[in-house]
Amino acid sequence: MEIVNDVQYTEKHLLIAKFAKAMSHPARVFILERLSEMNACCTSGEMIGDIPIARSTLSSHLKELKLAGLIQGEIKPPFIKYCINRENWAIAQKLYREMFK
Repeated sequence: MEIVNDVQYTEKHLLIAKFAKAMSHPARVFILERLSEMNACCTSGEMIGDIPIARSTLSSHLKELKLAGLIQGEIKPPFIKYCINRENWAIAQKLYREMFK
């Protein structure tokens, strides 16, 4: 529980806001959509052809999604393979379904 401006927010409120913030850019939504369709992890190099943004911009978006827990990275030097964090993705889906019913 967190109090902001005299309002008590539950862990559920905070988690929904965290996921929403991570999904607040269309490129991140696009990345999540692509990764959720895959049954495997992929590198940013494999993703760069799917989305017309600079590699550094893609890395920044991946970082935000990872910080929110929506994706995870599997480090296999010299690459990081990204994929959906299935557990947190299921939580996000459940929270949004409940919120938008």
